[in-house]
Amino acid sequence: MSTKQHAHWSSRLTFILAATGSAVGLGNIWKFPYMVGDSGGGAFVLIYLLCIGLVGLPILVAEWLVGRRGQNNPANAMADLAKASGASRGWMIVGISGILGAFLILSFYSVIGGWSLYYTLSSVTGAFSGQDADGISALFSGMLASPGLLLVGHSVFMLLVIGIVARGVTKGLEGAVRSLMPALGVLLVVLVGYGMTTGHFGQTLNFMFNPDFSKVDGGVILAAMGQAFFTLSLGMGIMMAYGSYLNEEINLLKTARTVIILDTVVALVSGLAIFPIVFANGLDLSSGPGLIFVTLPLAFGNMGGGVILSLMFFLLLTFAALTSAISLLEPAVEFVEERTPLSRIASTLVAGAATWALGIAALLAFNVWGDVLIFGLNIFDLLDTVTSKFLLPLTGLMAIVFVAWVLDKEQVREELGLDVYDFSAWNILVKYVAPLCVIAVFVSSL
Repeated sequence: MSTKQHAHWSSRLTFILAATGSAVGLGNIWKFPYMVGDSGGGAFVLIYLLCIGLVGLPILVAEWLVGRRGQNNPANAMADLAKASGASRGWMIVGISGILGAFLILSFYSVIGGWSLYYTLSSVTGAFSGQDADGISALFSGMLASPGLLLVGHSVFMLLVIGIVARGVTKGLEGAVRSLMPALGVLLVVLVGYGMTTGHFGQTLNFMFNPDFSKVDGGVILAAMGQAFFTLSLGMGIMMAYGSYLNEEINLLKTARTVIILDTVVALVSGLAIFPIVFANGLDLSSGPGLIFVTLPLAFGNMGGGVILSLMFFLLLTFAALTSAISLLEPAVEFVEERTPLSRIASTLVAGAATWALGIAALLAFNVWGDVLIFGLNIFDLLDTVTSKFLLPLTGLMAIVFVAWVLDKEQVREELGLDVYDFSAWNILVKYVAPLCVIAVFVSSL
């Protein structure tokens, strides 16, 4: 067992910024706003918030609780708490699964982070200016077809992540979120301000917030539930790792509510920033990642002030990617640091180098290894599918089952600061409601 001193967040605010930074990622910038508009507007938002309360909040609190009580990396925390509760140390597999999930996700997430860096540079050089649809598509296709270009972007992005995480909790993680999160907020506000000048802001408000319950069906409810689960970085070992740096005086339930509100606000404000530009230029709303890397650059290249707007948007995207990426690397770093004699810096280099190496296989899936298929999927899509459809929901499910059914109930009640009545409601939520919801998402995704 490692005897190294365990670090702690310096304040509740920095922890909130770090947890929110982890939750706010590339998906918040385009996926959530699009889902809102395409799935009933305000009706989807209401369903999403309900799912956040029933699924997201209890699992988030459960993972923080495991981390704080264990004061260790996710694998060791699960093993130690299981032993203390008279259960099998085999529960550590849940922690290992979370660490593995974050590791696999970061390997291909970093590739997309490299795309964002490339587009930020392209904005500076005015590469989008005056381009037609074919020109912008050729730019994107040319980037994907170039292993060298993708490798440079992936490598630079991973170096930034490694550099931040290697500095530790206080200087690294806290320092990054203290600067990146406010910068992200400022960029979003400025882009929303621009959106108000396009003449399509009212259309955006109607698109996103006008409830249309006729669009709500079982698929929409499951989509809202899945988004509630994945947007909070659940099942990845991240929140267990972040929770292990928490002091006892921080109220888990109140802090979870704050993080959820901030994450949802950022996602909705992203829609207010993006959709006025989309509507003003008659772009395709449902083009997914293509909206970010093909259709929006086309709009930026043919509007007044497009170079500045493009630069701001892709800086925003890069900041969001970085805040999520540093949280994805942290569980593996904490695991290596606490189970080996390696220092923080050496542990980060080992975990970062392994992630970077797997990322090379992911980026080659777009070019040199495009014909290499496993279960009908290229390497990039395989990593995405294995994590999102299997590792994350199963890890999140087992984490909340562990807290609900294995840990000592009185200790959990004291940890949450709940009276007997409120704890009874909490027990129903974590024992039955949240697990059944996660199972429903898992089965439907298969």
